[in-house]
Amino acid sequence: MLQRFSPWNGLLLLLLLLHLPQGKTQFPRQCVTPEVLKSKACCPSLTQATTDPCGFSQGRGQCLPVTIDSRPHGPQYPYDGRDDRERWPTRFFSWMCSCRGNFSGYNCGACKPGRTGNKCDQPVIAVRRNILDLSAGKRRRFINALNLAKRTVHPVYVITTRRYEEIMGSGGNTTQFENVSIYNYFVWTHYYSVSKTFLGAGQQSFEAIDFSHEGPAFLTWHRYHLLQLERDMQEMLQDPSFALPYWNFAIGGDQCDICNDELMGARSNFDSTLLSPNSVFSQWQIICEHVDDYDTLGTICNSTEGGPIRRNPAGNVARPMVQRLPEPQDVVFSLEVGLFDTPPFYSNSSESFRNSIEGYSEPSGKYNPLVRSLHNLAHLFLNGTGGQTHLSPNDPIFVLLHTFTDAVFDEWLRRHNADILLYPLENAPIGHNRQYNMVPFWPPVTNNEMFVTAPENLGYVYEVQWPRRAFNVTEVITITIVVALIVFALVFTFASCVIQGRRNKDELNQPLLSEQYAHYSEEYEKIQEATHSVV
Repeated sequence: MLQRFSPWNGLLLLLLLLHLPQGKTQFPRQCVTPEVLKSKACCPSLTQATTDPCGFSQGRGQCLPVTIDSRPHGPQYPYDGRDDRERWPTRFFSWMCSCRGNFSGYNCGACKPGRTGNKCDQPVIAVRRNILDLSAGKRRRFINALNLAKRTVHPVYVITTRRYEEIMGSGGNTTQFENVSIYNYFVWTHYYSVSKTFLGAGQQSFEAIDFSHEGPAFLTWHRYHLLQLERDMQEMLQDPSFALPYWNFAIGGDQCDICNDELMGARSNFDSTLLSPNSVFSQWQIICEHVDDYDTLGTICNSTEGGPIRRNPAGNVARPMVQRLPEPQDVVFSLEVGLFDTPPFYSNSSESFRNSIEGYSEPSGKYNPLVRSLHNLAHLFLNGTGGQTHLSPNDPIFVLLHTFTDAVFDEWLRRHNADILLYPLENAPIGHNRQYNMVPFWPPVTNNEMFVTAPENLGYVYEVQWPRRAFNVTEVITITIVVALIVFALVFTFASCVIQGRRNKDELNQPLLSEQYAHYSEEYEKIQEATHSVV
């Protein structure tokens, strides 16, 4: 069931919106002054110089109540009203810009994915390719673009550093938000989606909550997460065709083929857990690393950078299972799983494509609590920053790992001609129902909006050579028997033809009938003579 929040009548809301102050969260800067937060209406104008909420006068959109999902979620989260992310985003805002046609964005000033131009009427497609297939120049351009995103303040969004009840500050007039770079915003949104629920000072925070993993939304959430970064970088570069590449991690073996200084950074010769100083990423510092403090104090990760990226591929000797990358056949088996997800829609689901590609089951879909495969295995193989859920996007290899995961998702949607009815409407873990607004994105976007094929709906396409299914032992034996029978039949047929040919040849070499046998006429004459003598 969907609900709309409408705390004011239309006339009062319009008067309020015409006088919205300009300000600075995972929300737009215009929406984060004390006055706007108290109004619970985030419907900015296209520019600060005008009072035209959502570009209404230009036919771009209008300010409407936020729609939320009120259907029951799974039993994993037992609380109600204890977490700002419940019924997202209504703890913060109840009104938003609803954009028309091909317009989108927090103020309807942008275009939907796959569209560009002043009127958003020009189609554009971003082609996501294997990073190893890119030319040297395009590889450098991508690495440089990532580094620029790490250094560039996000032009639209700021992040909250306190829970909602503390967001106004001690005096009630200073909101608790900070600027953040484009790439660190990408990191922060992931952290916020997996952070624990603070239950109060002196109490242990509740950890069995995750809005982006261990449920159906794993694929839809990360799809939008990547799409948002790609669009932010397109805007930064002023290039609507810029595309994130992918890393095909399903290659088997114990070597990371993109962990070199030309790409994502080689291993340091001085510390096996650090990146080579020849890599630009060795200079990156991570955010959101003080998880214990956040859980104890009830604070939220801010934009303060700390230690370096750590990575030690195949270096976890205590867990031999994670010292090798997934195999190509793992992708084949996962794509053959017929159901998108199965009850309880959690990390213990069986015969679930989502749980297979996420990596909590065997690639074939069979649940096995001892197994970590595909996406999970690739993260654990990296053995460092990228192997810790709350930190993993700090290592930019995360981007390439997840674009390939998304490519598998998109291929599954295509092969199975997947319908949205395959996605659970209710009883998934909190945040994972079909129509739940994904945390913490603004403007709100639901899981079902990402459950579509990318080329036709999201403005990007993958170029991938998918592995073919290898034969199992039974199939090999069967094929061997069939081939042997065919060969035997061919040999038998050939031998028969040879024998028959020799017979025909022998018959051709016999004397002519006139030389060996009496003519029919001679036999007839003998009969006639015998007849006459009798008479």
